[in-house]
Amino acid sequence: MSSREIVRTERAPAAVGAYSQGVAAGGFLFTAMQIPLDPETGALVGVDDVGAQAGRVLENLWAILEAAGSALEQVVKVTVYLQDIADFAVVNAVYAGYFPQSPPARAVVAVVGLPRGVSVAMEAVALL
Repeated sequence: MSSREIVRTERAPAAVGAYSQGVAAGGFLFTAMQIPLDPETGALVGVDDVGAQAGRVLENLWAILEAAGSALEQVVKVTVYLQDIADFAVVNAVYAGYFPQSPPARAVVAVVGLPRGVSVAMEAVALL
């Protein structure tokens, strides 16, 4: 059996339930789904601005990656959850700014609801 390590950072929102911000195992980092919370205040970012929400989510993921010793360039898969698929173009434009070259594999799904009524959430898998 391989070992696993829990990843925590104050630069991303603290877990508010029975989950970890990230888990490193088998040479990979698996992040928890991130929503657009400011890690310092716990407040929602960009309440009426899906682009701002996407940026905050990606910043939160980036912080978890760095805490584990990984980086955006090491991400192999991202899953994006959208409250409204009509927001795809805006979220995609923000996302592209974080992955300008050799972007990871990605799935985008529209969902009925997300925690705290946010418009976008994401999770990632990265190499360590």
